[in-house]
Amino acid sequence: MTTSGGTLVLAPAHQEPGSTRPPGPYARLFRIPGARAFTAGNLIARLPMGMFSVSAVIMIAGERGSYALAGAVTATGLAATAVVAPWTARLVDRYGQARVAVPATVLAVLGSLALLLCVRRGAPDWTLFAAYAATATTPNTGGMSRARWAHLLKDDPAARHTANSFEQAADELCFMLGPVLAALLCAALFPEAGTLAGAALLLTGVLLFAAQRSTEPPVSSRASRGSSPLRTPGMAAMLAVFLATGAVFGSMEVVTIAYADGPEAGVVLALQAAGSCLAGLAYGRAHRTARLRTCLAAMTVLMTLPLLAANTTGSLLAVAGTLLVAGMATAPTMVTGMTTIQRLTPEGRLNEGMTLAVTALLGGIAAGSATGGWTVEHAGPALGYTIPAAAAGLALLLSLVPARMGAGMTKARLS
Repeated sequence: MTTSGGTLVLAPAHQEPGSTRPPGPYARLFRIPGARAFTAGNLIARLPMGMFSVSAVIMIAGERGSYALAGAVTATGLAATAVVAPWTARLVDRYGQARVAVPATVLAVLGSLALLLCVRRGAPDWTLFAAYAATATTPNTGGMSRARWAHLLKDDPAARHTANSFEQAADELCFMLGPVLAALLCAALFPEAGTLAGAALLLTGVLLFAAQRSTEPPVSSRASRGSSPLRTPGMAAMLAVFLATGAVFGSMEVVTIAYADGPEAGVVLALQAAGSCLAGLAYGRAHRTARLRTCLAAMTVLMTLPLLAANTTGSLLAVAGTLLVAGMATAPTMVTGMTTIQRLTPEGRLNEGMTLAVTALLGGIAAGSATGGWTVEHAGPALGYTIPAAAAGLALLLSLVPARMGAGMTKARLS
């Protein structure tokens, strides 16, 4: 309000000449010195995470003529990662990101190249398992990036929430584009092209990421003498939630591929990832965040939509639309869950704590894939959508366990 001729009137807010609107939350993130550089390297390194398994399946099945062998090899690699990844993350916390991530990546890249040569040269089947198991040393680049944000924004919880939302959206984008890029390269060039490109991108990205030493979190003395994150009250319950949430993702992928039964499956799955990516970016701009149980409840409800669409309409287009909507519950759930993991993890063990969460997620994806595949085979693809809905409901129930068991079990709030 202002005065004009002795009269009080409404007027537009005064703005200095040449002034601009204040930057949004994401723009403020990337004004931090070094943030753009380490994010660029991390995104390059993270893209292959969605490429390797698809590339391996196409390469092995194409050369050996066996999808069973290809699936067994990739499953072995997943199991090896579940065992090795927390140890790699512990070394990262103890000795620093650059000192551990670069040699660990070199070993993983050598494992990928060894797999390629074994397949190409007709080596015995057991060599494929050994070579792919060597890729388990691949560092958790997403976890290292989140650790950098946590270090840079340790006094700004709102900005940390925005950073975690960006990282989750980046995960969804990479897992959406990775399989498409891998399939395109293998089909357009040669069966080994996806593996070669993935190895090159991983090594290049990690080298660029590790070179940004100014934003690297300092090594904490507590990383070597502190207790394991597994012993933290509330951590086991959170890992169980992540395990069930991974089953949602794994079963949804297998069931959707079976339901589409054609090249449309990739597009339909991409819609789900796109919905999650968009929701993650929007969630990062929110001034208020939801509790984890609220996010899980929303995901449980939305995961019933594909089940209803498949069993009432039988239309792939309808299922695709419901997957787009259902995917919107994914990123907020993961962002809130990862924020809780960060809060529960002891000081100096952040990479290890987040890697344990990712390991639980991968274990759930494997279990969900197997359960979804069995259900599709015995009950049909339409009823297969009961599995992701049931897994989401289980995750919600698990998130309630600490509260029901009383404060003596844990004082951590799942919010």
